[in-house]
Amino acid sequence: MMSNDLAGVWEVALSDGVHRIEFEHGTTTGKRVIYVDGKEILRRDWMFKLVGKETFNVGKSDTKATINIDAVSGFAYEYTLEINGKSLKKYMENRSKVTSTWVLNLDGIDCRVVLVFALFQRKTPMDIWCNGQNIETAGEFVDDGTETHFTLGDHNCCVKAVSSGKRRDGIIHTLLVDGTEIAECTE
Repeated sequence: MMSNDLAGVWEVALSDGVHRIEFEHGTTTGKRVIYVDGKEILRRDWMFKLVGKETFNVGKSDTKATINIDAVSGFAYEYTLEINGKSLKKYMENRSKVTSTWVLNLDGIDCRVVLVFALFQRKTPMDIWCNGQNIETAGEFVDDGTETHFTLGDHNCCVKAVSSGKRRDGIIHTLLVDGTEIAECTE
């Protein structure tokens, strides 16, 4: 049950989906409540310090999120969200460099497919997620790059990775579902 103390709402795209974060701040009572996807995950009543930060986890990968509460002037407050220690804007800019996302409808089901490129702390070169589930894949080298094969329901899917030929553009990833190319979406 949301109150009228709603101070901030953010939409955060992670590998397992887009999460809605809502923050209530009772500036007279000091109350702080955080909801992720409509579920209350943190509640503090009667906080005497009205500024500060609240840290919590979001999504299946327990991504670290922090809401910063700063006094602007008098009784006005500013609320900012950080994801993994970066401002939401900076996090989303960095994320667009290490992921590709496709949204499609398969057999009447909306599917959000996310390719997460190799990051130095990971053992696998890339992960593929669909609607919050890490998908089992099989990769192979082909003449012009690599192909990563997986299935969604009864559909054969493949992410092709080929060089753009331009250093600045890097590798181009294309999703094929039953041989048909799906347009990548920008988040």
